[in-house]
Formats: sequence, C-alpha cells, structure tokens
Amino acid sequence: MSISYLQHNRISLALHTVREGSGRPLLLLHGLGEDATRVSQMPVKWAGPVYALDFTGHGASTVPRGGGYNAEILMADVDIALRHIGEPVTIVGRGLGGYIGFLISCGRAALVRGLVIVDGPGLAGGASNTVSTTEIASVGKRNAGTPDPWALIELSRDSRPASYVLSFLRLAIANSGIEEPVAIASKVSPKWIDALKREAGVITDISMQEALDMYAAL
Repeated sequence: MSISYLQHNRISLALHTVREGSGRPLLLLHGLGEDATRVSQMPVKWAGPVYALDFTGHGASTVPRGGGYNAEILMADVDIALRHIGEPVTIVGRGLGGYIGFLISCGRAALVRGLVIVDGPGLAGGASNTVSTTEIASVGKRNAGTPDPWALIELSRDSRPASYVLSFLRLAIANSGIEEPVAIASKVSPKWIDALKREAGVITDISMQEALDMYAAL
C-alpha cells in the first residue's frame, strides 16, 4: 500500500491506497484501536480504487499531545480525505468507522454514494443519551505509538443519542440523491443502530458485499 499524508490542523493523516482500480472509489474506515492495515484485509469486491484512512491517534497518523477525541473530530478527518480523493466515494465503516462513516455520509451527503456499516470495535460507543461527568481517567505513561490510549478511552465513551443520529440521517436522505443511502450489515445492534433500523432510507438484513454491489450499480 502507498500512503498519502494529509494535513488536519496539526495532525498528519495517513491515507492508504489499498489498490488501484477504475470507477468510483471505495473508502474503508477502521474500528476503534485498529488501523488501515486491519480494515484493508476485509474481503471486499470493488472495481474502483480502494482507500483506507488512519484516524487521528491511530495507525500512521499523528497522536495529538492532549487527547481530546470525539466523533466529530474523526468526521473532520474523513472530510479531509474525501476532498483529497476529489470525487464521490462509497464508504465501508467497521465498528467506530461505521459511526464516523454515518456522520460524514450525512454531513457531506453529496460526497458519499452509499455507506455500509459492519461489525467491529467501537460500534456501540458510550451512552445513548448526552451525559455530563467529572470523572477523569488515567492512562498512565503514554508512549509515541498508536493507538493512543486516550483515543481508546474517550471514543469508547462518546455519546450517541437517537435524536442526534436521526437528525443526521435526514440530511443524507434530503441531500444524497440516493433513496436508501445507509446499509446496515452488522449483527451487533446498539441503540443508535436500532433507531436507524426503524427509519426509511436505511437498508437492513443485507450482507456487506450485497450492499456494495447495490451501491456500485448507482
């Protein structure tokens, strides 16, 4: 795999070209604590070029000095990758990458031609309601490697209220030009996934490859 390094403020993001191809690009987003190498091993059949992104604090991307991770920061990571690729993509998100892929496919609906959510670490996230806490976790001594232990703690606690994800879903339905812009191919079904499954515009009971074949034909 070749790597392009993209700048997100002070963070250098590693965007891996998994393989070349002809047609619409596919972007793979990894699970919590994983990296592009792990997600690129998924058995996907896709004619176009395939990319995989290392989120901030993961893989070959920069570890920020002070932590401060949340889903919206990783969403911005993906936004930068989309603009570098330069054309609409289809996304497969594994675990945490499924949630981040959902946010970006709604917030940047014109740049995403279908999202497939699959099982992986970080899919459930934290509370299903917005919470306030004064608890401070200690990760001990941080080293220079990845994944950043602060990322593992903070992103596993990220709240995902149903009202929040449903507001995002409406953006995708209104602006993507796709009747069903989200496909859920996961077996694990946390509350935010359950909320999506009850809505129009979301495909359920489908395999990852079936969903990819469907979006490839658009």
